Amino acid sequence: MATSTISAPLARKTTIALKLLMAVTGLFFVLYVLLHMYGNLKVLAGQDAFDTYAHHLRTFGEPMLPYGGLLWIFRILLIGSLIGHAYAALTLWSRAGSARKTKYAMLKTASSAKWMRWGGVALLLFVIWHLIHFTILKPVVNVDGPDAAALQASPYVMVVASFQLWWMVLIYLLALAALGLHLAHGVYSAQQTLGFTQNPKQHVRAKGIGHAIAALVVVGFAIPPLSILFGLVK
Repeated sequence: MATSTISAPLARKTTIALKLLMAVTGLFFVLYVLLHMYGNLKVLAGQDAFDTYAHHLRTFGEPMLPYGGLLWIFRILLIGSLIGHAYAALTLWSRAGSARKTKYAMLKTASSAKWMRWGGVALLLFVIWHLIHFTILKPVVNVDGPDAAALQASPYVMVVASFQLWWMVLIYLLALAALGLHLAHGVYSAQQTLGFTQNPKQHVRAKGIGHAIAALVVVGFAIPPLSILFGLVK
């Protein structure tokens, strides 16, 4: 009895801590995604604007920061957040699966929980592929003339060459669909965890914020690849 009395409050505390970890790391990802979306939209302004933006990301903070220092800070924070987010999610899902629940409660929550689980896995796989594609498997760009080597090193040329491939755009759009659904539920859940849904009005507002951010991100990220695919950006 004593063990049960002590373990129950501890379990509740660790569950709250894990949910807070998921909320905070999730909101950090939202901030990163919005900044990344803004950068991608620079493609619409042309090669000079996009390449200048990419260059400034690497020189931002110099001389206090080394070349590429800001990007490495973001990478470290993202990796740490990813590990924390995944750990919290897997632990909570494991507890939810092993806990005894009524059939009604399980039916009520199974759909969203299952989607968040597999949607998160799909997004993780896409992020890994996305990073490998733009760092190791850089697309081959057919450029003639003396400036071929310089153009091949251009982030703008690399992005445009990638999204001229229809199957690459399709993969990207499927990932965006998964991201949108994940954000719509995740942003709402984060607000709920942080105590921003104390009454029905706040509940509706939190849902609206989640859907609005999801729609903004999906549309904002979809514009550059579709514009490139259909020849609006060359």
